[in-house]
Amino acid sequence: MDKLVEKFKAFYHAAPTAGGEAPGRLEILGNHTDYNQGFVLSCAVGNTTAFVLRPVDGQVCRVKDFRDGSEKSFDLDAIDRATPRDWSNYIKGVIVELRKRGIEIPAFEAGMESTVPLSAGMSSSAALETAAGFAFAGGFGVKLDQADWARVGQGVENNYMGLKTGLLDQFSSIFGRRDSMILSDFRTVEVLRTVPLPAGFSIVVVNSMVKHNLVDSEYNVRRLDCESAAAKLAQIFPDVKTLRDVSLEQLAQAEPALERREFRRALHVVGECTRVQEAVRILENGDAAGFGRLWFESHESSRVNFENSTPELDYLVELAKSLPGCLGARLSGGGFGGITIHLVESALAGEYAGRIAAGYKIRTGIEPECIICAIGDGARTFNF
Repeated sequence: MDKLVEKFKAFYHAAPTAGGEAPGRLEILGNHTDYNQGFVLSCAVGNTTAFVLRPVDGQVCRVKDFRDGSEKSFDLDAIDRATPRDWSNYIKGVIVELRKRGIEIPAFEAGMESTVPLSAGMSSSAALETAAGFAFAGGFGVKLDQADWARVGQGVENNYMGLKTGLLDQFSSIFGRRDSMILSDFRTVEVLRTVPLPAGFSIVVVNSMVKHNLVDSEYNVRRLDCESAAAKLAQIFPDVKTLRDVSLEQLAQAEPALERREFRRALHVVGECTRVQEAVRILENGDAAGFGRLWFESHESSRVNFENSTPELDYLVELAKSLPGCLGARLSGGGFGGITIHLVESALAGEYAGRIAAGYKIRTGIEPECIICAIGDGARTFNF
């Protein structure tokens, strides 16, 4: 944040008045369960996006991305619709969502920095939305509670960008706690508890460098599959509102009523909700090996049932099984590219990252990005 403030001063010849900083996130278990009102185990990461601003006269906003030197400007009277392939959509969308709540954001000059990898499954978009929103809170006195800020970010994705995501990304970025995972219930939209990562273990993030763009992917199709399956299951089990309400036993009983694809999508989501709950029980007993086993099971379900993996992600998980110190690995996030996460003995994490990177490059010709990931705190507002 201090470095960003200095860059802002040098570029705009003025000091910022407020800022926001928000982390990326890792989905630990609970793949595609959030929009099914299910349970997710997630964490905020040490990689963050910082956003600082100062108010200016007029209607035109300027945003400088000091990471790559790019700059965007937009007129506040002309932001009703997103501009294709424009990263400032995530900022403009926040302003549009706040207007729906009767909150006007005046013109500003802003600067941003980020260490959250782009298009990698660590939710760089939610980090930017949240950082901008928290900067608006500090700079313009916007008062929303944390769950409402998460809904603003989700509104940007759903309404402005046209992507039917749930609340996981924003929730994790806002409610994250250092050194702990958070267990969230996306029906009641609350954090139920924090769950410490087992002592002596680290999360190694391996970016396959295969980019995805969920707006153009099959993400929305997967959501429709889940909704269709839930509707058919509700005809058999009246208490079912979403797949969160279905047990594995009920799903097996109702399999003949579902199309094959619907059944496999539902099996993934119901299985993931089950694995999240099992993980909490396992961790209470200090069973790190059992926790890692659930990661491998989760990835296999993504590969077979939800079909949101890629050959590159599959190879990283298979390679993980052969390397010393790894207890579990899986894709994390929406899928269709991006990252795998690996539960690794801390003492071996550096060596592990080197070995998996080397193996992946030999197989694919691609140099992956490896991060030994710190679990960080949630978003913050700054006033200067």
